[in-house]
Amino acid sequence: MNSGTVRFGRRALPERQARVLRRAIRLEWITIGLLSVTATLVALVLGNSQAMKAAWIEDLLSFIPPLAFLIAVRLARRPPTTRHPYGYHRSIGVGHLVAAVALTAMGAFLIVDSGIGLVTAEHPTIGTVNLFGVTIWLGWLMVAVMALTAVPPVIIGHLKLTLANELHDKVLYADADMNKADWMTSVGTIVGVLGIGVGLWWMDAAAAIFIAISIVHDGVSNLRAAVVDLVDGRATTFDDTQPHPLADRVDQYLAGLSWVAEAGSRVRDEGHVFHVEAFVVPRKKRLSLDDVESAREGCISLDWKLQDVVIVPVPKLPSIVVTTRSSMWHTGVNKRKRPT
Repeated sequence: MNSGTVRFGRRALPERQARVLRRAIRLEWITIGLLSVTATLVALVLGNSQAMKAAWIEDLLSFIPPLAFLIAVRLARRPPTTRHPYGYHRSIGVGHLVAAVALTAMGAFLIVDSGIGLVTAEHPTIGTVNLFGVTIWLGWLMVAVMALTAVPPVIIGHLKLTLANELHDKVLYADADMNKADWMTSVGTIVGVLGIGVGLWWMDAAAAIFIAISIVHDGVSNLRAAVVDLVDGRATTFDDTQPHPLADRVDQYLAGLSWVAEAGSRVRDEGHVFHVEAFVVPRKKRLSLDDVESAREGCISLDWKLQDVVIVPVPKLPSIVVTTRSSMWHTGVNKRKRPT
């Protein structure tokens, strides 16, 4: 497959991003394979531990982000249609929202379920099993499984972070963030199981609540980010830490054109790509279509994510554009001096 066959909507991806996308898809399939093995192993040694139950449910929930990513990427490749003139890039946001809602809802359920067990003082028991003719405490198998399955997701999570940045993919970032935090689930589960073993029954429920709070934290943070993008909030970086610098780059480029006196833009995140409405105050009363089209193509050439750009000549910049631009400069997105 060459870069010309890898598309996001109407535009073919550059070779670098095409390679990154293929790598991300492979990593997500590897993730699904590892999760299948992990969930099966945990289910085999589940026992009566609340912490193990919470860890197993988290493993099942972890299937949602990679599946959402794979489905969303497939949909985002479709070109715009009459019914969907902006394309299908919003599938990324929808996938992000679905994953966040599932995490939040299940995490809240686990907090309530484990909390009830803690309040009612349920004393979980862990029995013994016969393995190859030897009778051993099931808790040791639980500890071994959790220790064995803790490392691979962390490694894969770190690999996905770089890819999420390259593709500007928030579903992939959410998945990577969950993978990175999986070691905390494993450690919490091990502590809970060993707590049962030494007679501290409450440590199991406490560990389950700790895991559930981690799930809710992931869910709420991703839910907030997904909703902001879907209601056309200001475009941010892939990790939602700051306004995306591409908006300022567009303003810088347009303000530097000889026929433009002032420029400001509104940028919304469509998924992997941005939709830009750029307002320009021309220095001359008569504009040629060639000037406007050249400016539009120049904006698109700044970055592969700038797929849809609309240039709007106006006598005065809209107030919301001026406010947004001032806010971006205040947050330090770009400290360079603006061209005059």
